[in-house]
Amino acid sequence: MATTRRLSRATLASTVGTALEWYDFSLYGTAAALVLPHVFFPGGDPAVAVLASLATFAVGFFARPIGGVVIGLLGDRFGRRQMLFVTLLLMAASSTLIGCLPTYQQVGVWAPIMLVVLRVLQGLGAGGEYAGAMLLSAEHATQARRGLNAAVPSAGNALGALLATGVYFVVQAVVPHEAFLAWGWRIPFLLSVVLAVAAFVIRLRVSESPEFTGAGAQAVPVRDRFRDVFRLGGRRIPLAMLMSIAPNVLSYLPSVYALTYLSATVGAPEWIGLVGIIIANLLKLVTIPVAGWLCDRFGGRLIMIIGSVAGAVLFYPFFWLLDTGTPLAVWAGLVMIFTLCCDLTLASQATMLSTLFDVRVRYTSVTFSREITGAVVGGTIPFVAAALTAAFDGLPWLVALYCSVLCLVCAVATAFLPRNRPVAAEQVAPGAIAATHH
Repeated sequence: MATTRRLSRATLASTVGTALEWYDFSLYGTAAALVLPHVFFPGGDPAVAVLASLATFAVGFFARPIGGVVIGLLGDRFGRRQMLFVTLLLMAASSTLIGCLPTYQQVGVWAPIMLVVLRVLQGLGAGGEYAGAMLLSAEHATQARRGLNAAVPSAGNALGALLATGVYFVVQAVVPHEAFLAWGWRIPFLLSVVLAVAAFVIRLRVSESPEFTGAGAQAVPVRDRFRDVFRLGGRRIPLAMLMSIAPNVLSYLPSVYALTYLSATVGAPEWIGLVGIIIANLLKLVTIPVAGWLCDRFGGRLIMIIGSVAGAVLFYPFFWLLDTGTPLAVWAGLVMIFTLCCDLTLASQATMLSTLFDVRVRYTSVTFSREITGAVVGGTIPFVAAALTAAFDGLPWLVALYCSVLCLVCAVATAFLPRNRPVAAEQVAPGAIAATHH
């Protein structure tokens, strides 16, 4: 019974902390699609402004692998719990400062430069956040419940995105349009400092991972520890990178680019897309735990392949539903891709990554494989989709084909992932990893 309580406390605290922290990262995606082009990239061509704004969204993803590897290396040395405070500080500070930035009209080109710098800091924190929360939850769990517990922090991401979208929607609805562009957009960003305090208090109640503690941290030089990631991971590393493609496609195409597409191409009111994202994220609070349970029941490999193939097929009807501009159709499309297909891949990704690598280099291995794919695919997909749509005279079919191919690549890579688990930490002498360097 004590184990059950300890597990619940670790998972709940990790998830709620992630929700409050992921509020920052999600808020930027919404603002990049809808308001930042007007504030930081004004110009004669609205399409160019949108592309410039989405490019800054991508910058945060390019910083995530760097932050992920650095935080992962430290997390494998000093523990998962300590690093979650570092990521919290980075994301909260950068988001709050974004809310204080002067606009392009006030300081010219310095405004987007400062925005990019803060977005980089935000990306550095995000690079180690989700992996740390996921591993801390999974490593507290029993083997029978590992999929469920590994998946639940993804619901924290959804809760944070839900909170960000909801706050943005409320502020936009209450503040007149001109005032919103002048100062109202800052309010959601400034709230980050309040949420950071709450997340800090919650994370104080999280104990360190028993698997990490049992493995015994070794004072191995950073270069040697990073080498161990590839020595112990082998082909798991590149296959895990490819396996992480679909979760990124199914997350950021509908949650970021779809808002731009609905507003700029379809001509639908902004509230339709925002409400759709809110609905989809609300449902995630149920579908992600269910998907985690399915991973425990049928295995993460099968669930990932099902979610990836379903996404590849359904991107075509997804854009058809968006093109109607009708609220119910748009919301159905967002739920179909962003909730149902995406959550199957998110839960299975967390389940597999939490057991795929040796515990002594697990944090670094997860952040390396997950965040590089996030940068290359997740960070660029809104920009690439906008460019493909513009090149195809506003038609989305080339975007749908691009996304479908990426999802199928993910499914194939997942099928080739090794079935055998690496040697468990308790089966290895505590000094073994250090001994390889003498």
